[in-house]
Amino acid sequence: MSMTAAASHEHGGGVDRAPRKVSAVDRPPPGAAARDPLAPLLARLPRPLRFLGVGGVGLLTDLSVFTAIPQHLDHPLTVRLVSLAVATLVTWRLNRALTFAASGRRQHAEAMRYAVVTAVAQGTSYAVFAALVLTVLGAIPQAATVIGAAIAALVSYNGHRLYAFAPAAARTGVFDR
Repeated sequence: MSMTAAASHEHGGGVDRAPRKVSAVDRPPPGAAARDPLAPLLARLPRPLRFLGVGGVGLLTDLSVFTAIPQHLDHPLTVRLVSLAVATLVTWRLNRALTFAASGRRQHAEAMRYAVVTAVAQGTSYAVFAALVLTVLGAIPQAATVIGAAIAALVSYNGHRLYAFAPAAARTGVFDR
């Protein structure tokens, strides 16, 4: 019995329900299964969960870099700029590979859209971080990092879903050329 049929027997009293349909927008990019043995599992996860997973890896990258480099830079606001840049590179590649289907745009056009959304989201994260670290969370800046990232995740997911990785339309904008 398939996993879907077994799950429907468990929850539906033996009545098979149709498996959840996965739209092309929700699927990882084509060829991901050939490159990664985990791709079939990832394809079954809803896109918001994949996005949160990538964000979790990005947050761990951000926190690791933020914690590791104060020996070279003194001020937490400067250190955070460096850690955000590194985390952004990591999440760009992972979101392209695991979260969003191909948009049909040229890679540089999509990268520009990603940069715009990421700048807004990271700006939100940084503003929240700065406000908290300069006021109530100065002793534990990692907590301010996590709070800023959580707020920015909402901005980021919707911006990437609706703009950066949205399927290309017939009309092109300034970043679509």
